[in-house]
Amino acid sequence: QVQLVESGGGLVQPGGSLRLSCATSGFTFSSAGMSWYRQAPGKERELVALIRSDGSTFYADSVKGRFTISRDNAKNATYLQMNNLKPYDTAVYYCNVIGIAKWGQGTQVTVSS
Repeated sequence: QVQLVESGGGLVQPGGSLRLSCATSGFTFSSAGMSWYRQAPGKERELVALIRSDGSTFYADSVKGRFTISRDNAKNATYLQMNNLKPYDTAVYYCNVIGIAKWGQGTQVTVSS
């Protein structure tokens, strides 16, 4: 059974940084692509970044140059380093196994002064 547990969110001022973590279990992590999505109030969930099993990455234009996705196959975890945060980054952030319709509880990120 796939389980995803996101953590690391919080309240941060504009320009600040946060590092999100996603602990996983129930599947072969090293063979899986992983992604981070976010959903702001009143908006649809959107893809933020993904990392394939070979380590190649993709970023949404809105976060390119500010966010970095990574993975640790030994820990079955994926991370999202978020720098130079903007108010429009405020959302609930979710990790996801590419190709599996399973979501964790998410972690709230609020960027505000």
